[in-house]
Amino acid sequence: MATTVMSRLHILRPSRTHSSSSHSSLLVSSSSPCPNSHSRLRHFSNHRSRTYTAAPPLLFCSRSDSSVEASDGAPEGGGPSIVGDLLDYLNESWTQFHATAEAKRQLLAAGFHLLKENDDWDLKPGGRYFFTRNMSSLIAFAIGEKYSVGNGFHAIAAHTDSPCLKLKPNSASSKAGYLMLNVQTYGAGLWHTWFDRDLSLAGRVIVRASDGSFVHKLVKLKKPLLRVPTLAIHLDRTVNTDGFKPNLETHLVPILSIKPEDKSVKSEEKSLSSSKAVHQPLLMQVLSDELGCGIDEIVSIELNVCDTQPSCLGGGNEEFIFSGRLDNLASSYCALRALADSCASSEDLSNERAIRMVALFDNEEVGSGSVQGAGAPTMFQAMKRIVHCLAHEYVGEGAYERAIRESFLVSADMAHGVHPNFMDKHEEHHRPQMQKGIVIKHNANQRYATSGVTSFLFKEIAKIHNLPTQEFVVRNDMGCGSTIGPILASGVGIRTVDCGIAQLSMHSVREICGKEDIDIAYKHFKAFYQTFSSIDKQLSVD
Repeated sequence: MATTVMSRLHILRPSRTHSSSSHSSLLVSSSSPCPNSHSRLRHFSNHRSRTYTAAPPLLFCSRSDSSVEASDGAPEGGGPSIVGDLLDYLNESWTQFHATAEAKRQLLAAGFHLLKENDDWDLKPGGRYFFTRNMSSLIAFAIGEKYSVGNGFHAIAAHTDSPCLKLKPNSASSKAGYLMLNVQTYGAGLWHTWFDRDLSLAGRVIVRASDGSFVHKLVKLKKPLLRVPTLAIHLDRTVNTDGFKPNLETHLVPILSIKPEDKSVKSEEKSLSSSKAVHQPLLMQVLSDELGCGIDEIVSIELNVCDTQPSCLGGGNEEFIFSGRLDNLASSYCALRALADSCASSEDLSNERAIRMVALFDNEEVGSGSVQGAGAPTMFQAMKRIVHCLAHEYVGEGAYERAIRESFLVSADMAHGVHPNFMDKHEEHHRPQMQKGIVIKHNANQRYATSGVTSFLFKEIAKIHNLPTQEFVVRNDMGCGSTIGPILASGVGIRTVDCGIAQLSMHSVREICGKEDIDIAYKHFKAFYQTFSSIDKQLSVD
């Protein structure tokens, strides 16, 4: 087993002056709905020394700091735990934009170099690079020092988006004396779980600057701002027998506030109401206060409705992670962290012949058919550019195509753990459990891209490093979901395995997974980067 001795670099939130030079604008409220929030600093492996200023307290669960510290102890099997870091990442990443911005911040702090897709690239063996697209997808890669043209890519792909409610372009609504916000459903969510939750808004805003230019900013309104109330049982006596079946157009409309009397409406709100009635004036005022700009300077908003309850540990032995957006930010973070930690020092890439890569896509929950989704050729265009850049003037016949045939992709998306109250929903011999390791997904109809060969190679990594794995097959009498795996595998013919971390309550506003599985997934992904080249040499399939 390859072992890397790594120093640990404190990753703190950059100061405003540092952020303005290295990052896209990121504006986050410092208020927190959690009374016991803490500002304990997380670690991200790196050998470079950097200076950062302390951040406002992150959202966290209502537990004592000593309990939080204990959760970061070594997991079973040795090595440091990344669970505390994952919780911080989840609490920062209310939207796909924030997840990408936080990944960007951590990569920069870990020594990765930011590229722009529309610039010329100057890449070198031993270098670590990344770029973002739409601030909702990201490609990061590290080039082995022994790379030669035609060698492959070892990639892990995940996605940054989760089912949620999004504001409609014309969101202003008023009913029965309430100010309300019209929303549209994104993805296949368990929408009944969004009722009676403390909700708020987060996303991105386009602001007109004083010089006439436009600035892209991220915003997160941390205080509970919205609520979708259920109907009292006295007015729906059959709900417990017939089921809760809300109309998603008329019943899933969040309340913002009581509608003010006309005489109490400010002149500024009246002016706004007449000129920009597409959004509630009160909402625009809240946004302008948060962003520190005038209401008329906000020219566009793209906001998700978000649950304000922090991600935290739970269960009698704190063996669970309770959180929204585990699908699929848990996979995204494990992959991101594994890449950074597998090349934290120059020695880590000294004998590597391949290129290690992470690809985080948006819009998986709605089919991946977008500019920033896995259906776009983003990853493969990046691979081709990398091959050509490193080849300099000489490319050779089929250099890119040969590289693809040498490559291997891990499609990492959350998996269906067996539900103790609905065990019959799982095939009898394929019932993944929490805390039992990564789940390898199979489907004869190619809803997953796993083959006998790719499954073997991925399990061989686990076997060598003494890591557990599980297998999942859907029942023949049930439909099977899918992932970005088949999309990417069929795009250029790259070998692919579909896998994930077992969880319950998938697509609920609040999901559950096992704490130990996070560390197992991280170790498996890190081992993939460090040892796949040697394992792949031992198997030849024409």
